[in-house]
Amino acid sequence: MKLFKYSVLLFIVIITVGCEEVIDVNLNTAPPRLVIEASINWVRGTQGNSQAIKLSTTAGYFAEGVPPVTGASVTITNSQGTVFNFAEIDQPGLYICTDFVPVVNENYTLVVVSNGETYTATERLLATPEITRVEQRSDAGILGDAIEVKFFFDDIPNETNFYFLGIIDPYKVIPEYGVLEDRFFENNEMFGLYFSDEFVPGDTITFTMSGVSQQYFNYMNILLAQAGTNSGGPFSTPNSTVRGNIINQTNFDNFALGYFRLSQTEINEYVIQ
Repeated sequence: MKLFKYSVLLFIVIITVGCEEVIDVNLNTAPPRLVIEASINWVRGTQGNSQAIKLSTTAGYFAEGVPPVTGASVTITNSQGTVFNFAEIDQPGLYICTDFVPVVNENYTLVVVSNGETYTATERLLATPEITRVEQRSDAGILGDAIEVKFFFDDIPNETNFYFLGIIDPYKVIPEYGVLEDRFFENNEMFGLYFSDEFVPGDTITFTMSGVSQQYFNYMNILLAQAGTNSGGPFSTPNSTVRGNIINQTNFDNFALGYFRLSQTEINEYVIQ
């Protein structure tokens, strides 16, 4: 009887292995589109002279790696006509400037010339509040077994403000991001919070915050919604292409993906107690 059971088990294993087959899925592939990653972050306490802009193109779903865009001309010009050149030095597709001058409320214009086409965007460098205090509680979450950390700051007074927040969690490969507006908290104390049931005393989490425009707030709201767990899975309606503020002056329809943003950036590291 035991021999019979083993024979049946072996037969099932053979059938299971024999049914494995590689299925090639034919996907529609759109022409490559330029991607411009141009977030200028002036970290508080630094001069902000060293900045980077990354150029790449979109690729097929099964492509290995992201194709860099080399040989482009990348500049940022302020309202006084000062031009800051970004040069491709070591890494293909990464353009570096070491003499950038960040000024709050100054307007800057990005110009990227690639493959015979010119892309431009204009934005203002926005201020960001300082973190005033941090609070921790150890009974957060549905089961009350998670650690919650709140980072408090004072909203910039007498104006409508929008903030881009980030958390670097030591147990996650990719940082967590979110956006926040002061619609119900204008001129008052605000906070960003994060909790996890994985934290233990001694862990370090990093909170980042940047003041952003309403247009960028709306842009990131859509991107974060599409990238989140509520996207509906592989059989949901395809996500729409989210266009940023970068305009192709040569061929309007051949728009680039990405966004040109400039912000003061607040960074606060906190050690779990």
